[in-house]
Amino acid sequence: MDRVFLALMLALVSIPALEAENWPQWRGPELDGISHEKNLPVRWSPSDNIAWKLPLPDRSGATPIIWGDYIFLNIGEAHLGDLYLWAVDRKTGTILWKKQLGGGNHMERKQNMSSPSPVTDGKSVYVMTGTGIFKAFDFKGNLLWERSIQKDYGRFGLNWGYASSPLLYEDALFVQVLHGMKTTDASYILRINKDTGKTVWRVERPTKAIQESPDSYATPTLVKTGDHLELVINGGDAVTGHDLATGKELWRGEGFNPDNSPNNRIIASPVAYDGIVYAPTRVRPLQAFRAGGHGDITKSGFVFAFNHGPDVPTPVTDGKYFYVIDDRGIVYCLDAKTGAQIYGGKRIKSGTYSSSPTLADGKIYITSEDGVTSVIKAGPEFEVLAENNVNDYCLSTISVSNGQLFLRTSQALWCIGKPGSK
Repeated sequence: MDRVFLALMLALVSIPALEAENWPQWRGPELDGISHEKNLPVRWSPSDNIAWKLPLPDRSGATPIIWGDYIFLNIGEAHLGDLYLWAVDRKTGTILWKKQLGGGNHMERKQNMSSPSPVTDGKSVYVMTGTGIFKAFDFKGNLLWERSIQKDYGRFGLNWGYASSPLLYEDALFVQVLHGMKTTDASYILRINKDTGKTVWRVERPTKAIQESPDSYATPTLVKTGDHLELVINGGDAVTGHDLATGKELWRGEGFNPDNSPNNRIIASPVAYDGIVYAPTRVRPLQAFRAGGHGDITKSGFVFAFNHGPDVPTPVTDGKYFYVIDDRGIVYCLDAKTGAQIYGGKRIKSGTYSSSPTLADGKIYITSEDGVTSVIKAGPEFEVLAENNVNDYCLSTISVSNGQLFLRTSQALWCIGKPGSK
């Protein structure tokens, strides 16, 4: 089946779904926000079920990236400080090394320039900043290469700053720059060789969107179509599939902005499962398309549309159920193949949600900006199993590795639970 194929194809950048997984990219080992680990923590507090707590200097939307005994964090010092990559011992929470990425950290509304999550293949770690600095290090902290995307291709023109994370697959790093609010430069996609840092290809990604609507803060993903993988890009009032070798656009789904709103920027990332691409927009309509077509698939590839999608949190699906949690903490469960609503309008802890749900161990973990993680039972019946408050501001999504949860808040990185225990 498609998920088995994709898991095997991603084996170079992740560990197979056994007892202990790595979390090598912001949406985990299979790029979908799912962990296959079992016996994960359900309840915790600042003083209970915490293995260790590492103080941090400021907020970030970047997810903790984990490989073996290493955790990697994109770090921004407060206000106009510098940006760093930290390597942390996952067993003890001790900082192993810090490497400066560059200066110019600043706030763009609620986020700063540390928002892109690092990625790793288990040998090297790659990190990009919102200022366009892109660097690669080995696990000892030795610099392998560095470059500036803005220096090479012009200033980023997003209204609220650059925040997309790079996607790592085999020998390639894929980077999207979809912008238009503050620039007339074309949007584009890059394939970069992970070993040299050199551009393999750069293709422009056209859009008919106007004013702020070309801006996308999403992260690319992969979808399996037929016997190969395609790169999926969401933003600019469209979702597109691209050939990995050349960057050529293969198909395009539209219909995300029927009124041609000038403010239809995209934040939530696309999700792919069993050949279906689920593409959020600014709430409505979230659309699902069958990938693998050619040209305009707005009608030919259409699966379903949903008018209660998220703005910021990226949805998650196991192929049977499709879970949407919006920015207000309203939960919907849909049939992943048809879009039929299983349940909807269920509220978790009130607040604002900017992190994305993580699906693991038959549960969904989602954290509000107030630092409350709701643990919801996965499946067709809505049930809140626990609400866990660490009393700290949070933008980041929970990572899972070796039976533990890793939660990043503005003041700390929390390691929750004991290895391999509840």
